[in-house]
Amino acid sequence: MGRRLQHHGTALLAGLTALTLSLALCSCASGQGGGDGADGLPSSPATPKLTSVDTNPQERGRLRQGGTLNLAITQFSRQWSPIQTDGSESSTIAVTKPLLPTFFRSDAAGTQTVNPAYLQDAHADLRDGKQVVTWTLNPKAHWSDGTPITWRDIEANWRALNGKDPAYKASSTSGFEQVSSVERGKDDFQAVMTFDRPFSEWQSMFNGAGNAPLLPAGRIATPELFNTAYLDAIPVTAGPFKVEQLDRAAQTVTLVADPAWWGDKPMLDRIVFRAMLPDAMAAAFAKGQLDLVNNGPDVAGYQTIRTTKGAVVRRAGGPDFRQITLNARTPALSDATVRQAVFQAINRDTVIRSDLNGLDWPAVPLNNHLLVANQNGYRDNSLGLARYDPAEAARKLDAAGWKLDGDVRRKDGHELNLRMVIPAGVTQAQNEAANTTRMLKDVGIKVSTVTAPVNEFFDKYVNRNDFDITAYSLLGTPFPASGNRANFVQNGGTNHVGAGSPAVDAALDRAAAAGDAATATEATNQADGELWKVAGVLPLYQRPQLYGARADLANIGAQGLSDIVWENVGFLK
Repeated sequence: MGRRLQHHGTALLAGLTALTLSLALCSCASGQGGGDGADGLPSSPATPKLTSVDTNPQERGRLRQGGTLNLAITQFSRQWSPIQTDGSESSTIAVTKPLLPTFFRSDAAGTQTVNPAYLQDAHADLRDGKQVVTWTLNPKAHWSDGTPITWRDIEANWRALNGKDPAYKASSTSGFEQVSSVERGKDDFQAVMTFDRPFSEWQSMFNGAGNAPLLPAGRIATPELFNTAYLDAIPVTAGPFKVEQLDRAAQTVTLVADPAWWGDKPMLDRIVFRAMLPDAMAAAFAKGQLDLVNNGPDVAGYQTIRTTKGAVVRRAGGPDFRQITLNARTPALSDATVRQAVFQAINRDTVIRSDLNGLDWPAVPLNNHLLVANQNGYRDNSLGLARYDPAEAARKLDAAGWKLDGDVRRKDGHELNLRMVIPAGVTQAQNEAANTTRMLKDVGIKVSTVTAPVNEFFDKYVNRNDFDITAYSLLGTPFPASGNRANFVQNGGTNHVGAGSPAVDAALDRAAAAGDAATATEATNQADGELWKVAGVLPLYQRPQLYGARADLANIGAQGLSDIVWENVGFLK
């Protein structure tokens, strides 16, 4: 799993496909059904059986040419580079996926195949004991300013993302920090990348499923360019669509089919993204203002979608999860023992039932930070910290010096008073704040809720570490180790806890370098066990991928682990 409110999230040298499959979601139930279908839903909460993808797959010949696809995003972003730390959230990622190069496509099982629009071949081998990946680009591929996409772009992305210069505010350095050099191959359309140490998940680099597209060298060559070239602008693209307009006043981003695109002609003429509050999306869908809506665990929205004429519900089990983050930079939460006490003072069963009541979705707690319950290798590594135990929480707080004084705990004259920041218009966050406030009060911790405007939630609060507690969804990828690295390693670009441990870093490194599935799975679970000790992110539940869609909309919906092929999205004839 990898990143966010989704705050996004962010394949082996030997036996690549087999290992990717083993770590990806099981295809527990086939079916591409529409309707409000209960197909693939669990028969019992303990054994979730969820469809792996639900997108109404259709051949291009069955689709009509033209049309506008209306979609919703949760914020009108300022930073439109998804590889810059402030741009690594769902709205930026959603808008830029039809615009920027990604070298691989993921299917429902997480298997990666080369995207022929950009890449002719990519393979890894060993040379002088070192892993070397050779990237052979499609010579037809070019940026929207006419510049060919060459090995220089790969080199520039590596230099920006390798972590050697902290002035580049990268959302993730995973994989890139292990590369020692990028050199020209047989011509300008081939890059030879040499690694200091093995990186089994190298296919996560320049990958849409890994939320890591390629950006043009001319816009990221210096830290200033990297951090500002895509600020309030999307100046250069290289996809089946291009930008027609960024309208901050109307809170819309309009994309149009790019006539200079060298691949299959897009079926759609236009894609319009509208920023709106999450709890307003289902109503907009019912009014015909949206053609597809990511409902997630919004119960009222789910009922609206189910009763909308001409609509279907599309659902899938993906690697996304709902969670609560504690900020270790806050003095009161700098002690891991106090954070562990907060974990044990929260009754997750109650929170989860509150969030999911009324949905056809299993109300099952998630006890792993890196794998969801229907992924191979999933296990509970929580060491009892996932168990609701207010008495133990109180003992931990006492041991940390926070003594109960009336209704509130105090230490050195300071009250244990925490600010919980949540985004406006997200019902689940409101539920989580209300339940957390009540539960923590029972152990002597005061909580005050700050509701942030949705456009400011990440930009002004989460990304600036201006919170004590917060709640949002982490969106996953098919790469359990590298896709999560930036969220959990010490000094990770999207580690909003502000704490980690060498043991977490080392275990994630072992998982990423593993040569077989069993070794990777064991290392992934070891990393998860260490994350429970850090006690920064409290997993709640696997987040429902529940979408409302126009019945005639094809090749897009609840993607699970699969990628959208944007040129094939369209409406039935």
